[in-house]
Amino acid sequence: ERGPCGVTELANGLDMGKSAVHNHLTTLQKHGYAIKEGDDYRVGLKFLEVGGHWRKSMEIYQVAEPEVKSLAADTGELANLLVEEQGMGVYLMRAKGNDAVDLDTYAGLRTNLHTTALGKAILANLPEERVNAIVDSRGLEPETPETIGSREQLDSALESVRDRGYAVDDGERLEGLRCVASPITSSDGTVLGAISISAPANRVSDEALHGALPERVLSAANVVELNINY
Repeated sequence: ERGPCGVTELANGLDMGKSAVHNHLTTLQKHGYAIKEGDDYRVGLKFLEVGGHWRKSMEIYQVAEPEVKSLAADTGELANLLVEEQGMGVYLMRAKGNDAVDLDTYAGLRTNLHTTALGKAILANLPEERVNAIVDSRGLEPETPETIGSREQLDSALESVRDRGYAVDDGERLEGLRCVASPITSSDGTVLGAISISAPANRVSDEALHGALPERVLSAANVVELNINY
């Protein structure tokens, strides 16, 4: 959160003794997880190695990667793959088409599920008790004025997702951005993740938001599901 920090700043921020913080940093530095630059320490790229290795081993990433890239190439927009972990959405990858905008998302970014089309696609296919646990733990913190802010709104939105098979985000995480997402499920109905297209609102008409884009996203999700299940 703070970027490079010295021992004293870290100790004060963590309410720990400086010697204990220094010992931890020394161990982290030894294994490549912290890098010392002058008197400060920063996060090391060893974390990227570990995360990248685990991501590569995930079946949904292996199977969905070419579809995410194809989705981006075909639409010219930004395509994303997201999974749920500990009640948060985690972006596994994104691919940029020729006209894609450069957003704040990146592989590994965590986001609240209720703020995105991807997250709502996942929530709509989770057991009710799991949704209850996530909302109780994470709350419904708003990102923009359009973000879902109550449980009644969330339940209505998730019912719409189940009815039509895809989720929509109309400026709910980032103002001026529209997204369409489809869940990816296993043969037994377990939701594995979600795939989406994101584009500036001025390039996505209401007709496209509920027509051509959902068709393309649902098709990509179907291909991923078939490859995973069969």
